[in-house]
Amino acid sequence: MPKVFETTLEINLNALKHNFDFLKSKLQNNTLFLAVVKAFAYGSDASVIANYLQKIGVDYFAVAYISEGVELREAGITVPILVLHPQLGNLELAIKHSLEPSLYSLKTLREFKKVAIKCNVFNYPVHIKFNTGLNRLGFEPEEINLALNTLIDASCLKVKSVFSHLAASEDLNEKKFTDTQIERYKSLSEKFINSFDYTIIRHLCNTSGVLNYPEAQFDMVRCGIGLYGYGNSKKESENLIPVASLKSVVSQIISVSIGESVGYNRGHICRVDSKIATIPIGHADGIGRHYGHNAGTVSINQQTAPIVGNVCMDMIMVDVTSINCLEGDEVVLFGSSFSAEGIAEAVDTISYELITGISQRITRKIIK
Repeated sequence: MPKVFETTLEINLNALKHNFDFLKSKLQNNTLFLAVVKAFAYGSDASVIANYLQKIGVDYFAVAYISEGVELREAGITVPILVLHPQLGNLELAIKHSLEPSLYSLKTLREFKKVAIKCNVFNYPVHIKFNTGLNRLGFEPEEINLALNTLIDASCLKVKSVFSHLAASEDLNEKKFTDTQIERYKSLSEKFINSFDYTIIRHLCNTSGVLNYPEAQFDMVRCGIGLYGYGNSKKESENLIPVASLKSVVSQIISVSIGESVGYNRGHICRVDSKIATIPIGHADGIGRHYGHNAGTVSINQQTAPIVGNVCMDMIMVDVTSINCLEGDEVVLFGSSFSAEGIAEAVDTISYELITGISQRITRKIIK
């Protein structure tokens, strides 16, 4: 693969297909596959990722906000799109672009019903979310009857699915809690769908749920992080390939004598005569300040170099004293051979935060 000449996020569609096929292989034949492409497709490129997944047969998409769904429609996506956290100020926009909202409270249900009546729609698809233990969004069990009364009386709305979200499906130490969530969801969803005379999709599993709780697949699963090449454990990640590789170049190498400092606030003092390489990427690009002071690392010529001193807005400095490298050499910040999971763990965070934080000013390169 040609080396990069500027900071670049490479997006490997072959890896995406591999991950999609692997996760699909864990499903029953009739189980639908929903791909989560919120947050710019986990920091990659939502329109590219979604168009490719649409081409290879995904059944549904999910985004967080209505604006994300609008962008996908404008990029040519025709597959149904679930909006997980619609905001009340732009519900008409959802209808205009055929986006299907998650209604997670009596307030959101009543507000969307008003908008649907105003827009003169009939049987508009909506999704009902239950809170089964994550305690973030969703109808409480005691609210279900009120929700049913509102929906049964509303010819403008039609329930497309009922769903919930597992809180700890990746942590097998929390199996008892997850099993309780699954049983609670079964009970709530059965009571709910039995009140209607048409088919309603049920879905509960995320990536870790697919891999750890196959009995909870129901009618559809929602996969996000797994599609992009990461599980939530070493075992889960073994069969997945990171889709995005963040690369840059060495801009300059400076010799710094023992006792001299590097970067703002003299954040690094050289204990020996050193070679310091400057890389054109910084906290404005998603490499936060917590990666500085030897906490984060990069890979240059298959060798690891620590990030020294304070991370700057557009640059980081790394110690290459023991590395044979030149100005213009390629630098890998994360990718298939230098996992974002390990880099994130070094600063007590998770791969999600690192990969979704990559600035959109960074050049994207599609690898087909």
